[in-house]
Amino acid sequence: AQTPPSTPTGLSAIKWTITDALVLTKRNLLKYVRVPTLLIFSTSQPIMFVLLFNFVFGGAITSGIPIPGFEYITFLMPGIFVQTAVFGSTNTGIGLAEDLGKGLIDRFRSLPMSRSAVLAGRTGSDSIRNFFVILLMIGVGYLIGFRFMGGFAKTVTAIFLVLLFGYAFTWISATIGLALKDVESVQAASFVWLFPLVFASSAFVPTASMPDWLATFANFNPVTVTVNAVRLLVIGQDVPGLFDKSLQTYMLQSVAWSLALLAIFIPLAINRYRRAV
Repeated sequence: AQTPPSTPTGLSAIKWTITDALVLTKRNLLKYVRVPTLLIFSTSQPIMFVLLFNFVFGGAITSGIPIPGFEYITFLMPGIFVQTAVFGSTNTGIGLAEDLGKGLIDRFRSLPMSRSAVLAGRTGSDSIRNFFVILLMIGVGYLIGFRFMGGFAKTVTAIFLVLLFGYAFTWISATIGLALKDVESVQAASFVWLFPLVFASSAFVPTASMPDWLATFANFNPVTVTVNAVRLLVIGQDVPGLFDKSLQTYMLQSVAWSLALLAIFIPLAINRYRRAV
């Protein structure tokens, strides 16, 4: 049977799901302990982005597109944080596809455990991993001149927005992983749409520097909304000459995007999991 003889209901069902999800979260995190090269290679890419964009492209970008009041590293790091969380979400789909290929998902489905716990454990562990990678990025940024200028509360809020946004994308990745089921296909499919979404945004340059048609897309892009919210939290104040909306507006829009994506893709991922074979 794929479900226990007597499935808990109400508060018992919630406790059951949380307990199972925590067990699976621990199981997924232990993989990084047993195979530390996974964590090493997953952190090397964002570090290279920080160094390359700041030292190779930073001078040209700053001179070509004046950014009043602060250095390019301050402009860049919020984009790196969001990019790291979004790209890191692909691990969710790849991991689920790998588990499907090994038959592990079938074994989970045959156990007396909450079905949603498998997905909650995977997305939760990947979000914890994102948190530690972002802390590493903050450390790298501080070594080359980056600073949070908005105080402790805004710093915590900025990290929370990044993690919430990345968490929403883990559920998109979970849906893709369960739909395609093949590791190589999931990896290719994930980056095909993530690259234009991230790079056609304000993550690395102001959208005002883009052609009008691209700037229109970039300004509506949820990555731009979240990056700008984090950027203003880092700076600690509104910058009317560089941003066309207030900090509060960007924050509300970022949270709205994250919650909307969760509302759409959590049911889709769970439905895909129920149909997985």
